[in-house]
Amino acid sequence: MTDSQSKAREQAESAFGKTQSQSLARNRINSEIDAVVQQREEKTLRLRALRLEKEAELAASSASAGAGKSARK
Repeated sequence: MTDSQSKAREQAESAFGKTQSQSLARNRINSEIDAVVQQREEKTLRLRALRLEKEAELAASSASAGAGKSARK
C-alpha cells in the first residue's frame, strides 16, 4: 500500500512540477512580450513627437516665407 501511495505521490509531484514550470515559463514570456510592447509604444510616442515638431517647424517656415513674399508685392 505504501508503494502505491509513494508512486502516486511521485507522479502527482512530477505532474505538479511540470505544470508549475510551464506556468513560470508562460509568465516569463508574457513579461518579455509586455516589455517589448512598452518599448515599442515609447519609441512610437517619441518619434511621433519629433515628427510633429518637424512638421510644425516646416509649417512655420513656409508661413513666414509666404508672408515675406506677399509683403514684397
